[in-house]
Amino acid sequence: MKNNLESLRKSACLSQEELANKCDVSRQTIISLEQGKYKPSIVLAFKLANIFDKKIEDIFIYEEDKNEIK
Repeated sequence: MKNNLESLRKSACLSQEELANKCDVSRQTIISLEQGKYKPSIVLAFKLANIFDKKIEDIFIYEEDKNEIK
């Protein structure tokens, strides 16, 4: 899942550690999110949206997996 988290974090002048603390997660979680290696829980997605005063879909870009069974 792609996201705009790194650019939003940098625009807010937050380090990965500061953002992690605001979200009650580890710095590694923020790193994994920014690299697109981790999909956030709905609770974490809402926390991030609230921190940046954005909608979840303004931060995370959902791309449907064409191989996914429907």
